[in-house]
Amino acid sequence: MIELPERLSGTILDLSPLLPSDEQALTEAASDPLIWAGHPAIERYKPQVFAPYFSTLLSLGGTLVARDKAGQVIGCSRYYDPPDAPGEVAIGYTFLVRAHWGGAANGQMKRLMLEHAFVQVSEVWLHIDPVNIRSQKATARIGAEHAGTGPLLMAGKSALRQSWRIRWADWRARVEER
Repeated sequence: MIELPERLSGTILDLSPLLPSDEQALTEAASDPLIWAGHPAIERYKPQVFAPYFSTLLSLGGTLVARDKAGQVIGCSRYYDPPDAPGEVAIGYTFLVRAHWGGAANGQMKRLMLEHAFVQVSEVWLHIDPVNIRSQKATARIGAEHAGTGPLLMAGKSALRQSWRIRWADWRARVEER
């Protein structure tokens, strides 16, 4: 597992490790049904469905809570060990409140997490449900390439997932283009 930072700071948001005390604020952030409409866990907006998910995030580790510059919890994302690329790292389990969709928040969150990860590994993986078109588009926008689709065992469940990969050299070239 990648070593978690104490804090990653950007101009739009800050990321810090998930704590038990974040449960209420993250549950509230996740309470919009439209966040989960294109996601396989369409009922995750319900507190009774989100609670075991929160517990899983907390127990597995690697989760960073996203806060806007006013300190409001706006979502989270997680580093985890990719089942299809031992020794590397993956980023996923990400969601943001809708007020931060379509803007720079998701891009900044991924940029901060990628830059932190690339200090420790040479490539980063992302896994997406084949029906989650919104995440696939966002992943392609950051320069990741689709490496394949197949069943993966993640968080104790086997499911069909797309595997996307972004290499440090490709990321660096993309950043330098800007």
